Amino acid sequence: MRRLLVEEPVTRAGLLARRLALFSILVTGLALILVRDPRADTDAALAALMAGFGVALVAAAAAIFAFVRVWREGARGLGAALAGLILALVVLGYPAFLGLRGLRLPAVPDISTDIDNPPAFSRSRAAFAARGGRYPPDPGPALRERQRGAYPQIAPLTLDIGADEAFELARKAALNRHWQIVEAIRPGGRTGNGRIEAVARGLILNLPDDVTVRIRPRADGARIDVRSASRLGGRDFGSNADRIRAYLDDVANLALAVK
Repeated sequence: MRRLLVEEPVTRAGLLARRLALFSILVTGLALILVRDPRADTDAALAALMAGFGVALVAAAAAIFAFVRVWREGARGLGAALAGLILALVVLGYPAFLGLRGLRLPAVPDISTDIDNPPAFSRSRAAFAARGGRYPPDPGPALRERQRGAYPQIAPLTLDIGADEAFELARKAALNRHWQIVEAIRPGGRTGNGRIEAVARGLILNLPDDVTVRIRPRADGARIDVRSASRLGGRDFGSNADRIRAYLDDVANLALAVK
């Protein structure tokens, strides 16, 4: 008597999910390399990065479709679908984190420790060149009030040391954070204030943001104000506030160390 061989169904969606996820990792990795290269076209690199995220989304959808077929029909291909989903989630982890953070934070791309009188960015030729010919516009009263509600802990740093010493600590903290210092003007002169103009880059995407630090002499020491503005988009996902907090913490720790 002949045995009838019954072939188990195999879902192709699982294999497709794994292949797409691997391709998304390749595209995303190359895009990250391009984004971090200052000589590369930033817009093209970001477009490639978005394409990598899009492919990862399709891979995740294919993996879910494969899971449904495995569950309903007992089809083979669970391992490939699971691998595709895990790899896709690795690619989508960072944008998902930014998306969730963006939902609870307001769209304020320019943060300052002094809401009423934000430090002004330099209009010098060197500063314009470092910013690519851009001058960060003031967000206006409405966005400043939005900042006040979202980031009440963003405040100036006051030190009981001289303005010159505070300037040196502020400059050292900027160098320690690997900021590109464009201008560093000591306190004194016509206004009496010191200023540090710098370009800071993100940890992962390495995109440039503009930072200006104001050191103002006081009768009892010095006050340091910081303003950080994003160059791309109208939403910073909290990066400017994080940068200001970390920087002022560094300055405060340096001040404690020298006492």
